[in-house]
Amino acid sequence: MVNGQSQRDQLFQSIQSKESFLCVGLDPDPNRLPAHISRDPEGVLHFLKEVIQSTAAYCVAYKPNFAFFEALGPEGAQVLLETIRLIPDDQLIIGDAKRGDIGNTAKAYATAVFEQMGCDAITVSPYMGVESLSPFLAYPDKWTISLALTSNPGSNDFQRLPLSQGGFLWEYVMESCISGSDADHLMFVVGGTHPHDFRRVREIAPDHFLLVPGFGAQQGSLREVADQGFNTHCGILANVSRAILYASDGPDFAEQAGNVARRYQQDMKELLEGHQLLA
Repeated sequence: MVNGQSQRDQLFQSIQSKESFLCVGLDPDPNRLPAHISRDPEGVLHFLKEVIQSTAAYCVAYKPNFAFFEALGPEGAQVLLETIRLIPDDQLIIGDAKRGDIGNTAKAYATAVFEQMGCDAITVSPYMGVESLSPFLAYPDKWTISLALTSNPGSNDFQRLPLSQGGFLWEYVMESCISGSDADHLMFVVGGTHPHDFRRVREIAPDHFLLVPGFGAQQGSLREVADQGFNTHCGILANVSRAILYASDGPDFAEQAGNVARRYQQDMKELLEGHQLLA
């Protein structure tokens, strides 16, 4: 806690201050950079710096996707570190690593992402059991974000498997993870392409924050998700990646990224006001 506030309280305060629950996903694909920017690690870093500067006023979190940095080769790790350092201190930094292992391996992942890279949160896959989350949850001032019901069509392959005792696998996963932590340290990934499931999500996890991808390019409905998924602390971080990053392929790419982020922020302000969540 900081000044008697829990992590959840602090995040909600940031949402109220920014009048936004936007998370900007940083998925740098060199092949999609504007033509005037070089396709090398230096060009990627320049691109992300400009995007961060143009969008920081409109979001409460950034989510660097580790895979895109790793794909840059040996220099990618340094680009990732430099990108994290560029993110303002008032932003939640989510390391989108989707780690999932046990024992010393999980501890090493936690050390790398939380201590070496300085992220505030990490995405994890819980399919090796609740114990795979424990090394991450051991950090009292960090967030662990478990996959639950993801936005991709293939989520139906496993996550919606019906169980003999009733319900679906994704529901059991959420319930099991909740048994090992609390709403001040644990979030869940729930895709914005599943708005009809948010009522059930909230029955299982009424107080937890949800990291919700699936907007922008995947066309999830922000209003439907807010109406079904808001709780007393907002409880939603809506992630938008490609629609912001690649809003323009010209020299005005940063300006246009900021414009798209601002439009999302304005829509979010309206939703927060409508649900009486602004101070």
